[in-house]
Amino acid sequence: MQKYIAIMHRLTAACSIEKIRYLYHQIDWNQRLIGILGARGAGKTTLMLQYIKLNFLKNEDVLYLSLDRVFPPDFSIYQLAEQFYMQGGRHLLLDEVHKYPGWTVEIKNIYDDFPALKLVFSGSSALLLHRSEADLSRRASMYHLRNLSFREFILFKSGFRFEPYGLQEILETHVKLANEINQKIRPVQLFQEYTKFGAYPYYFENASLYHDRVMATVKTIIETDFPAITSFNYSSVVAIQKLLSFIADSVPFKPNMAELSRKTGISRDVLLRMIDLLLRADLLLVLRQKSTPTGYFTKPDKIYLHNSSLAWALSQTNEPDIGNIRETFFINQLDGIHQLSLPDSADFFVDNKYLIEIGGSNKTRKQLQKAENAFVIRDQIETGYSNIVPLWLFGFLY
Repeated sequence: MQKYIAIMHRLTAACSIEKIRYLYHQIDWNQRLIGILGARGAGKTTLMLQYIKLNFLKNEDVLYLSLDRVFPPDFSIYQLAEQFYMQGGRHLLLDEVHKYPGWTVEIKNIYDDFPALKLVFSGSSALLLHRSEADLSRRASMYHLRNLSFREFILFKSGFRFEPYGLQEILETHVKLANEINQKIRPVQLFQEYTKFGAYPYYFENASLYHDRVMATVKTIIETDFPAITSFNYSSVVAIQKLLSFIADSVPFKPNMAELSRKTGISRDVLLRMIDLLLRADLLLVLRQKSTPTGYFTKPDKIYLHNSSLAWALSQTNEPDIGNIRETFFINQLDGIHQLSLPDSADFFVDNKYLIEIGGSNKTRKQLQKAENAFVIRDQIETGYSNIVPLWLFGFLY
């Protein structure tokens, strides 16, 4: 126990609290059981250490432990919790729980047997946690840590703090908002950097190795995480790698499942299952028409990589399609916050109300002239006018 406490002291001492991810302020830390899900590298460990540093000045009655380390054969998180509780511990934070076999049952037992103990757990793979989420759904408050927003990237990069804006606020007052931001920073230049490097906080640790680390994360998910929970073999892993690279170098991708099946050498049903797993692992996003049923046996109408950093890292040409990058950014920043579907006459239909067409600085309003609540979202502009809105401004939603 003392060894783990000493490790926690070292980690919290080295952890900065100057820049804190958006989710920290959304979590109700008073809940007895909290689960933090999210992509590998999104910053879940830092979030937990910051919570300790901000709330436990002497690190008393709190213990943080990452479960991705080597433990003795008889180690048990239940026994650890019991010993910690008997010694007066009241706040236990367990990181990388998916690395521990049977973690769901033991956490449930800890919750039931020690009612005065508050437990926070996190896992680096939303995919692995999703499988067991139902077992804890009645007990745990679950939160999903998204990749960095453009607003957060600006904070990490330059130190400028901006409050998040709502979608309606952006659409209705975008000229005012853009002018206020432009007085402090040059958003277009920063936005170009963000779309290439901005999804994960570790960019600020070593920029030169950023895309290598993104690639390593992807490989870990598809070569280690996937085979651990499904019957995928080596040929399936290779097929997933091909699929991701194909999407990275495509224009906004409208999948032809028969063609994909032929190119990858695997059946349509297995392809759809792969896409579903990639969605859960925060590697893909999909768009469907409003009337299309959900479920992984339903073919999506468009497929995107989860964020634009993935497109740059996975592209075989080292120059992913700019239209794809723009749409990927937009869907990434709105996904999970707003309802998105594919309309007949534009790129996105948001919240069953707003028609969105995305393009470059010269994108016209011709397609949307007669439509209500229609907006043209332009890249490479600092400010807009009327229903012309800068693309980068949608990076301030969270």
